[in-house]
Amino acid sequence: MTAPPTATTAGDQGPVGYTSPLPTPRPHLGHALASEWTKLTSVRSTMWTLGALVLLVVGIGGTVIVQTRDVDYEQMPFIAPALFGLLVGQLAVMVLGVLTITSEWGTGLVRTTFTAAPDRYRVLTAKYLVFGLTAFLTTAGSVCLVGLTASILRDGPDAGPHPPSEWASGLVGSLYVTLLGVLALAIGALVRHSAGAIAVMLGVVTLPPVIGAVLSIWEAVAPVGRSLLKYNVPVAMMELFGMPTNASDPSSGASMALPGGLNHMVLILLVTGAAVAASYVVVGRRDV
Repeated sequence: MTAPPTATTAGDQGPVGYTSPLPTPRPHLGHALASEWTKLTSVRSTMWTLGALVLLVVGIGGTVIVQTRDVDYEQMPFIAPALFGLLVGQLAVMVLGVLTITSEWGTGLVRTTFTAAPDRYRVLTAKYLVFGLTAFLTTAGSVCLVGLTASILRDGPDAGPHPPSEWASGLVGSLYVTLLGVLALAIGALVRHSAGAIAVMLGVVTLPPVIGAVLSIWEAVAPVGRSLLKYNVPVAMMELFGMPTNASDPSSGASMALPGGLNHMVLILLVTGAAVAASYVVVGRRDV
């Protein structure tokens, strides 16, 4: 037997909803940045990858400084010893870039993230900003530490003049490595798999010089091979850090004119920008 419905008078207000006494501010980018910073600093992978980067750049760079003399820096900038460690340390930056986003899919945390922050573009923007700033400061700090050590120990009369633009070149080289990490983060957002994204980035860094040397043997595809030999990550970093380069065509043995640091920066900006734009489109359309 059910109770008869009661009539609702004109003065009734209906059931009163629960109102939380806690303040509920409107979420904005600052909240997303704080959340991503907490995620980045609370996992061990960040400490291991960035620690490996600093150890490689400073350790190998210090070893190079000890083995060189003042006269060796007559044609070489003080930041050049950092390049040898950075050629390996860049892999740590790329791995961290991939793990920054793929670890959320691997652990299922991405469902909680997008439930708490439904604006996916804001979350992705916060990831790019937090990772990019952290990677750049760590890389630039390591490079500057090596350069400062070289300038103190090897700034003798035989070292020659060293303009302040050398330090600007070190910052540009650090920005190039940071963009490689941002590209890795974008690839991770597209692939959503840690091993797959890391494999893609390893191919991007290591394969162009090898493929370029092979393609330069056959005349039909020799122009493609020469382009790969000119535009690849190791050559770009050597030019940005002011190291002397002497590239030659494998088929003829003739020397090749390299494109210069500005062209390498434009290329990495275009490639990274395209990958980041694709990551926004894909992440916004997927279900999770």
